[in-house]
Amino acid sequence: MPRQAPGSDASTRRLLSLCGPLPERPRVLDLGCGPGRSALLLAAEAGGASGAEVTAVDLYAPFLEELRTAAAARGLTGRVRTVEADMGALTGEDFADGSFDLVWAEGSAYILGFDAALARWKRLLAPGGTLVLTECQWMVPEPSAGARAFWDPHYALRTTARNLAAAQAAGYQVLGVHHLPDSDWAEYYGPLAERVRALSGAGADAPAMAAALAGTREELDVRARHGHEYGYTGYVLRPVTAGDGDAWPTRPETAADVAAVREVNLAAFETPLEADLVDALRVDGAWLPGLSYVAEAPDGSVAAHALLTACEVDGVRALALAPVAVAPAFQRSGAGSAVVRALLAAAAERGESLVLVLGHPEYYPRFGFTPASRFGIRAPFEVPDEAMMALVLDDCVPVPAGTIGYPAPFGV
Repeated sequence: MPRQAPGSDASTRRLLSLCGPLPERPRVLDLGCGPGRSALLLAAEAGGASGAEVTAVDLYAPFLEELRTAAAARGLTGRVRTVEADMGALTGEDFADGSFDLVWAEGSAYILGFDAALARWKRLLAPGGTLVLTECQWMVPEPSAGARAFWDPHYALRTTARNLAAAQAAGYQVLGVHHLPDSDWAEYYGPLAERVRALSGAGADAPAMAAALAGTREELDVRARHGHEYGYTGYVLRPVTAGDGDAWPTRPETAADVAAVREVNLAAFETPLEADLVDALRVDGAWLPGLSYVAEAPDGSVAAHALLTACEVDGVRALALAPVAVAPAFQRSGAGSAVVRALLAAAAERGESLVLVLGHPEYYPRFGFTPASRFGIRAPFEVPDEAMMALVLDDCVPVPAGTIGYPAPFGV
């Protein structure tokens, strides 16, 4: 079989494009490479005309032999090196910290689990390096009992929002997300179904073979009946650097922080309007306990603060990010980025689906915000189009269009 999971050359190229510029002849690690469809494409195309140096890892030796043969046929022998190893326990000089510009895992992260993969593979990335992995997940807010009956015993699927929250909590910034189309499943299940038919003759009554065939038939049947409820999604991630906030501890504010939060907002802005807004929101129905976050300075004091409160878009619930304040002594240190990332991850983990912000168009896109007008969302007042931005936390939930309705303390 050419693939061991849903995918396609088109999706591999799309994920590669989301990585942004790569070094010339980048060092690429393909984990759980299987027969090497992605490894071959990356060797030929990652890094432009010079291609890439790919280290392809798998535990199944026949897959690696198939990859070596295909690399030789394409003239890529010098660019593809195969290693028979456990991708969850990579040791030695070949897998030293910071060894790779790009770590790639299409359809294999589930073997370790999404969270474990994020944690174990992070150290392998060179500064500015990128992790790309695909993960099977729910594509609907409420999966049916039939779909859950199959998946829950095998692998606990999550939603895009939960996976994004996990990535951010693990210290990654999200460069891009790509939902694999149904045609990518056909590239995997088409050959798989043919294989099942071919093996259903002689020898199929042997206990081990019969069990394997029955399990595969069940998988194919569940996909036919419930395929609209789950799918594969690719995540393009980059570890945050110190300047992005990696060095700053963050947490929800406590009652003991209220005075310090006010002082940070007073110091960060020229007028007391933002500090007064926070105080007014605390006693308003729009206040959401647990969504007022602080970043701590080395001495434990509050270095930065960010707040999410409830708002509406044409009557549909959303969240407003405002204000974001950093004490002057810690501005341009990453404290602001740290507290915003943590706050957005907390909102995604709670199941929130949409965040809106009015802010600097060169700052907030780093968190995934895009112009709200792309979704048909507009502010209730005149504002530059690029300054009113939206972030979709859960794309299983329809994005409402219309005018933003802010809580009364905003005064609009």
